[in-house]
Amino acid sequence: SIFSDGRNSDYSDTFFFLSSFLVKFSGCSESKGIRYETDNLDFKVRTDGTIYTTKHVHIPSEQTMFMVTAWDHQSLDRWETVVRLLVIEKSQHKGRKVKIMIMATKKNRIANQAMTIRSDKDSEIHIRYSITGVGADQPPMEVFNIDPVSGRMYVTRPMDREERASYHLRAHAVDMNGNKVENPIDLYIYVIDMNDNRPEFINQVYNGSVDEGSKPGTYVMTVTANDADDSTTANGMVRYRIVTQSPQSPSQNMFTINSETGDIVTVAAGLDREKVQQYTVIVQATDMEGNLNFGLSNTATAIIMVTDVNDNPPEFTASTYSGEVPENRVEVVVANLTVMDRDQPHSPNWNAVYRIISGDPSGHFTIRTDPITNEGLVTVVREVDYEMNRAFMLTVMVSNQAPLASGIQMSFQSTAGVTISVTDVNEAPYFPTNHKLIRMEEGVPTGTALMTFSAVDPDRFMQQAIRYSKLSDPANWLNINATNGQITTAAVLDRESAYIKNNVYEATFLAADNGIPPASGTGTLQIYLIDINDNAPELQPKDSQICERPNLNVINITAADADIDPNVGPFVFELPSVPSAIRKNWTITRLNGDYAQLSLRISYLEAGVYDVPVIVTDSGNPPLFNMSIIKVKVCPCDENGDCTTIGAVAAAGLGTGAIIAILICIIILLSMVLLFVVWMKRREKERHTKQLLIDPEDDVRDNILKYDEEGGGEEDQDYDLSQLQQPENMDHVMNKANGVRRVDERPIGAEPQYPIRPVIPHPGDIGDFINEGLRAADNDPTAPPYDSLLVFDYEGSGSTAGSVSSLNSSSSGDQDYDYLNDWGPRFKKLADMYGGGEDD
Repeated sequence: SIFSDGRNSDYSDTFFFLSSFLVKFSGCSESKGIRYETDNLDFKVRTDGTIYTTKHVHIPSEQTMFMVTAWDHQSLDRWETVVRLLVIEKSQHKGRKVKIMIMATKKNRIANQAMTIRSDKDSEIHIRYSITGVGADQPPMEVFNIDPVSGRMYVTRPMDREERASYHLRAHAVDMNGNKVENPIDLYIYVIDMNDNRPEFINQVYNGSVDEGSKPGTYVMTVTANDADDSTTANGMVRYRIVTQSPQSPSQNMFTINSETGDIVTVAAGLDREKVQQYTVIVQATDMEGNLNFGLSNTATAIIMVTDVNDNPPEFTASTYSGEVPENRVEVVVANLTVMDRDQPHSPNWNAVYRIISGDPSGHFTIRTDPITNEGLVTVVREVDYEMNRAFMLTVMVSNQAPLASGIQMSFQSTAGVTISVTDVNEAPYFPTNHKLIRMEEGVPTGTALMTFSAVDPDRFMQQAIRYSKLSDPANWLNINATNGQITTAAVLDRESAYIKNNVYEATFLAADNGIPPASGTGTLQIYLIDINDNAPELQPKDSQICERPNLNVINITAADADIDPNVGPFVFELPSVPSAIRKNWTITRLNGDYAQLSLRISYLEAGVYDVPVIVTDSGNPPLFNMSIIKVKVCPCDENGDCTTIGAVAAAGLGTGAIIAILICIIILLSMVLLFVVWMKRREKERHTKQLLIDPEDDVRDNILKYDEEGGGEEDQDYDLSQLQQPENMDHVMNKANGVRRVDERPIGAEPQYPIRPVIPHPGDIGDFINEGLRAADNDPTAPPYDSLLVFDYEGSGSTAGSVSSLNSSSSGDQDYDYLNDWGPRFKKLADMYGGGEDD
């Protein structure tokens, strides 16, 4: 502390009242044997650490500085510090005006006196003192207070340097009337820092990493702690240290920290991720420049990950591996190679890369890496042939995607051998030359041997037979010997056939062995057919027309030949000498080797159709000719040389009268068709509009009644009509002996089914309805017409027609029943039944 005892002294021009001005050396006490010294005789330090002035102090400059030294007689420790006093002097007019800069302690007791302000005129008049500024009459209010009479200024409440480090006040001196006695003076109050804030780390947990195998001194991370106290003093000077390290392997001091910067670096070798993957370090930050006795401390956690480097080469778990593969198979995994790598899984330092270094010069195999298990999958990518290689001895090597760390060598276990056995399978026969092309002339006779189209069985170590057959022969022109594959013709080969494409005929053959299972292969034979002159030319066109009188109208003719050069044109066109009328009426003029003109030789030729024969000869060897007929229509022409319509008809062979007759017949026929259509429409209309002849209320067509009994008139009412009714019990009928049977009885046997007759006929077709019913009854020879006509066994005594029953009762007489045949099919049965005489 600094204390001035100059209250009763005279002052020089510039002086200070340092009343209760405290600067305390913390931690120093007389009981501990601490002694203090200063290098300025005007100031001394008491044993409790308080600095005071030894006399009136006159400071001619703006500041003064002196050194304070403290030492401990027991431990011989020595400390030094510098004390600085700032002064600003300002004189104006006649009076002396003092501007004082005062440093106050950080925390004071309430109403603690800080300083005293006095004017040199206070002996003459009564003076009142006051202060203004921040901390007095401005927020924060009333931190400082002044006794208006004595001029003593007090601190009214504790001050916090971290909230406000300084105050600027202005002191005023006035008389009792409020008149200014002195000019205001400026007071600068600085709050001296005390160590009341612990260092605070920016983060409670810091994460860093370092490569395994790093050398000592390798930077890891930086931790930072901030102290709210004054950083220019020991209160705010933070120092770092490592408290603990976990795990303590391979050493308990694997890391160190720069005490001032907080940089953590490695201090020992031996970092190995495969042994320790993570370290937890507790870092302590202490202020007072790291003094653990007086400083405040705080801790944070630093997590240091040991990152992997490729310091472990992959190694095979076995020195040899084996596998098996059928021949002619691809994309087959034949062996799994397992490796061990202690580096971090699924990282470039762990991922395995396999390669074949020997034993597969043709590239039949490749090794792919399983991304999950890191195994090597030996895969067939090119077919292997058992007849060529029965086994493969591969040498493989494994490495990582990332190169090995510096100084790490490949292990001898990074190389292994793989033995792959090839198994034999039945392979299909094949044709060595496929597609096979041969050349020959068309038209060779049936049975001609063309070639032997044989296949080869690749299974040299199997005794197998090959049989041949046709697979595709579009024209069925070829045969193949099933044993030796000889191909012969089954028909004449025709180059002009529709099965020929670009002069080539193509057939496919099958060769199959007798292996288990059987295998087959196909071969294609292409026969290029050489053209021969086997097709005569054909005249074109087949018909044409020309004017009946010679003019520029001629017929251009040419020829078509199915053969190809040189068996086609140039063609020779000529007229036959027989009949002589051909050359008399017509002539041919040659235009070039392919075209000629046919025209009239005479001045007029009657209109009509003429068959003109023309002989066409090609240029083949030997040449072929053909006599073709061209139908020429000779007709009258108009001034443009075109046939007229009438002339064209006349040229067809019909005269004018015949043409007129044909037209009249066509008109009559069309008229008859029209009349018939009109009559049909009118009849249809009448049928829709025709009404019944009876009143609709009396129409009983929908209410036809069936009666089981029918009276015979007035004279037969005394008879028992129940005998005429159809009996309900059929037992007596079923038990009746063969012989005469009543015709009104329902037949016992199955009755034929007939189409259901319409119940409601068309209103205009009553007659048609009745006729249909009659036809249905007439066409039923097995039963009486129960739904149309009623049969009566008794007609009554007054009937002149007699009755069937009377006929039946008089069967002993000589009756002629042939007349019943004229009554219809039903009565014909009666005639047959009763016409037999006594025998019946």
